[in-house]
Amino acid sequence: MDRSDVGALVQSAIDGDAAAWKALVEGLSPLVWSVARAHRLSDADAHEVYQTVWFRFAQHLGRIREPQKAGSWLASTARHESLKVIKSLRRLTPTDDPQLLDRVSEDRTPEQSLLDSEEAAAESERIRHLWQEFEELGDRCRQLLRVLMASPPPSYQEVSAALGIAVGSIGPLRQRCLRRLRARLEARGAV
Repeated sequence: MDRSDVGALVQSAIDGDAAAWKALVEGLSPLVWSVARAHRLSDADAHEVYQTVWFRFAQHLGRIREPQKAGSWLASTARHESLKVIKSLRRLTPTDDPQLLDRVSEDRTPEQSLLDSEEAAAESERIRHLWQEFEELGDRCRQLLRVLMASPPPSYQEVSAALGIAVGSIGPLRQRCLRRLRARLEARGAV
């Protein structure tokens, strides 16, 4: 969806055209999802961000100065809302309530709990290494891979419009980026 199409759809949505609103939501939802996913939010938090972004967009629809840049507005708002969620999660403090801390499941042995804990720690470490190496990729690779991780995945035409990459170049670029990431992980011994 290119900027002129977005601008026209925003104007139509302002005028009350429900089909234009639906087309905006369908066309720009992958962008909103990709921003929320890029912040590594849980599914529930990502859904909250998604809903808040579209609610704010509907609230401010008539006040958007540059309708053709609605995608940028949505991405900025999604980024802002994602950071608000992350900040609120940091405020949570662990409990020192002995009843909660002493609760043990009867169907798991202490050994099994220890093994599960070690597996979870190892998985967490693998994920941390993956994201560290991902952050070391070039900007173009990071942008492309983040957009392609959206749920539901955007079409190559949407990716092309959003990132300014020719449709025929997206697949090969994606492969190069993933090979680069894999090589970095193998060099680290994380694969």
